[in-house]
Amino acid sequence: LQECPDSGLLLADNILFCGKAEHKSKSADAIRKCPNDPLVISAVASLFVSERKIEKARKWLGRAVVLDPDLGDSWAKLYSFEMEQESDNREKRLTDVKERCVKADPKHGEIWCSVVKEMKNRGNSTAENLELVSRIFLLRQKQN
Repeated sequence: LQECPDSGLLLADNILFCGKAEHKSKSADAIRKCPNDPLVISAVASLFVSERKIEKARKWLGRAVVLDPDLGDSWAKLYSFEMEQESDNREKRLTDVKERCVKADPKHGEIWCSVVKEMKNRGNSTAENLELVSRIFLLRQKQN
């Protein structure tokens, strides 16, 4: 962070791996430095998820996919978030996210690229890849 103080990736990691007492200050600092970085926005959304602030989390995850529709990891985080929600319109939300993701046809993201480039997934559609990457995020979330 000292060498790259405006790196969205480093700021996002800093938010996710700091102590709970520092979450608010680290988030505010990251947003001030990189207000339009989808990695920072997703990291802040993850904090809202952990605090059970569902509507705020949904809003921030939605903002991340709007900021960079080409970032598959953001789509997968939003999709996995919606998979976890129990509401009357859950299926509608999942379908909406999937359709928007397919339309955006993302090509980037750390986890997204690692899954898409696996030989067994080479012929998969964007929708299939979205589900695979979302499952990875759900597994990680359950491990924490």
